[in-house]
Amino acid sequence: MAELHIIGQIVGASGFPQNSLFCKWGVHTGGAWRLLSGLKEGQTQVDIPQTGDMAYWSHPIDVHYATKGLQGWPKLHLQVWHQDSFGRCQLYGYGYCHVPSSPGHHRISCATWRPLGSWQEQLSQMFVGGGPQLRSPDLVYSGADRYRLQTEAMGTVELELGIIMRHFDKYGVES
Repeated sequence: MAELHIIGQIVGASGFPQNSLFCKWGVHTGGAWRLLSGLKEGQTQVDIPQTGDMAYWSHPIDVHYATKGLQGWPKLHLQVWHQDSFGRCQLYGYGYCHVPSSPGHHRISCATWRPLGSWQEQLSQMFVGGGPQLRSPDLVYSGADRYRLQTEAMGTVELELGIIMRHFDKYGVES
């Protein structure tokens, strides 16, 4: 079987309305992919930057997959959350990016967005906090329903990924 090893880190995030951020992440693959080792989801710690607006997490990612085909190539899906001084958590953005399909070191910027909601929900969010969330986070990386949502752009998550590919040439894939 062909093997794909993803080694890297979620460096951090910037461009969000407030700091004190953390990130929930996961790797989504098609049915032909089998996880050999590593965690396919996780969560970073909360970072409260003292200077600047960049929240640094340096959260490691180390997963190893085996596959017999390219269909369902891995995607990273992200959720950025804000934690206020009372410990309440508010969703600040969803995002996803494809894992690079060429070996080597890659630096990726993943743009995030969040649902807008009605004007009543926006007003409530301004005074009370919280805000609309997706019922099914799978909409972030699949389905045409995502394009019917009214959203607003949020910040950017920076990732550094090292990609190692093995035996893909036996399945007709040149690297």
